[in-house]
Order: sequence, then structure tokens, then C-alpha cells
Amino acid sequence: MLKGLALTPPVVGRISIGRVVEKNGKRLPEKDDQFTLTTQVWTREGWMLHPLNEELRKATTGKLRAIPVRFLFNDPDLNLRAEYSCFDRDTGRPVCVGNGEKCRRATDAGIEELPCLSPDSCTFAQGGTCKPYGRLNVLIGDEDEMGSFCFRTTSFNSIRTLAARLHYFAAVSGNVLACLPLELKLRGKSTTQSYRGAIYYVDLCVRTNSTLESAITEARELDARRKAAGFDQQALDTAAHAGFSNGAFEESSEDGGAVVDEFYPQETPGDAPHDAPASPAATSGSPPSTLRDKMERKAVQLGGKAA
Repeated sequence: MLKGLALTPPVVGRISIGRVVEKNGKRLPEKDDQFTLTTQVWTREGWMLHPLNEELRKATTGKLRAIPVRFLFNDPDLNLRAEYSCFDRDTGRPVCVGNGEKCRRATDAGIEELPCLSPDSCTFAQGGTCKPYGRLNVLIGDEDEMGSFCFRTTSFNSIRTLAARLHYFAAVSGNVLACLPLELKLRGKSTTQSYRGAIYYVDLCVRTNSTLESAITEARELDARRKAAGFDQQALDTAAHAGFSNGAFEESSEDGGAVVDEFYPQETPGDAPHDAPASPAATSGSPPSTLRDKMERKAVQLGGKAA
């Protein structure tokens, strides 16, 4: 095994709720209100659609806002990894990754372990270069039982909701998370940061037309069949733990460029927050909303008091 190379779950496709577009010579993320499944192949039109994208859309009458999934691992933290992450925008390489307590940072002296103060308190993270960054691996369909789709996000709402759901489902099922039939669901909410416009985040639920009790029953039956066939789930989780810990950073420079384009774009003062849609004023050229006026005045007042 190559030391320093993190062994991550094999990926056969991507799950996104947006895309990257070119605006004024810059590649910027553009949010959507539905899921899209793509391959890992980039074309002039963007990421090539995965065949399952059309298959899932045929099963719904509207937009694709729910995807049936299972998980590779029983350990919730193996299925979803989330850290504060800072990337070099030029090379796409991860520079600093931390959990709010400790971080691993690439320095001239090599990889150093330092205290992690979170982006709000860390001088190294000033300028919005450090964000929460999560990767969720899920299984979709039955074609490849070890090949996963990866959903990447810098949304606090998605990371917090998915982490909570994964731990809850693992607990109530008796730690057979990998056997539970679940679905990713896109939900909307409004916040002051989004100027009361709708923003979307990803949730994890029992599949439509099912119940938690029936899902647990099905999971226990699948777990029993797997054990009878010699499937060792605990050994798989142990191997995954060892694979992740083999490298200092999960993301390689090969994938880091795409991550930077989508989640760490070079922002200008006029750019809207990545996790929120642009305000009506920003998109239409009309005067700022009353709510935004109040927020800006409050920020100026606080700034004056601090001075």
C-alpha cells in the first residue's frame, strides 16, 4: 500500500444539486432545485450524465428530488466525512484540514498537526478560504455493490442534517446502517442569509411508501443473508478506516481542481454566498430589499462599535 495515499471508496458517479458555469471569465457554481447524477467524465457541456439519471427521472412525475440509496458502511463517519477544509485555488491541493479541535496543515516543513480554531477564529482561514466540506458516499442501484456515488457539499444544513440522520438510523437499527433501504431527499428552507428566498439542502429519510419499522425489518433480514453468505461487514468497515487514515488528506490534487471550481471559487464583493441564492436585488438590479438594508445597517453599527 502506498503510504500517504488515502484509500477512499471507489466512485462511479457524482450527485449534485447544481453545476459550474462560466460568468465574466470565471467558473462559478450555480445552484439547482433538483438532483443530477453524472459520470466522472467532463465534456464541453459539463459533466456527462449517468444512465441512472434518466432511469430515476422516469420513475417520478416531476423534478428528481429523491434518490433511493444504501450505504457501504455501518459506521456513519465512514459514509460521511466532514471537516473544515482550505484548498490552494491555483493547484487544487488541500492545504489545511481540521475538525474544530485539531488540523493537519501543509507547511514548508511538511504536514504539521496544529490546533483548529474553526474558520471564524483562525487567522489562516481569513478571506473565506476555509469552509466546512463534506463527502457522502452512497450506493445507487444494484449494478456495482462496491461502486459508490459521491455527493460533495459545503452546506452546513446538509452536513448537519446528514450527520444526525446517519447516527440516528445506525442507533435505532442496531448498527445495520449498511443494510437499511433509505433515500436522499432534497428539502427547501428560507433563512435571513438567503434573504428569505428558498435554499435547498440534502436530507436522509426512509424511502417513500415505507416506514421505519419495515425498513429495519428489511435491513435485519438482509444482514442475516449477508452473514450466511460470508459477507463480513465489520472487516469492510475496518479496512475503510485503515484506508482513510493512510493519507494526510482525502482529496488529491487531481480531484481538488474540480472541488475548488465548484465550492471554493474566487469570490468578489458582489458575489452571493455559495449556500444561498442571490438576492432579488443582486439579480434584477433593483434597490436592496428592506431586510437586506436592515442587515447591512446592523453590520455597519456593529463595526462602528467595535472600532
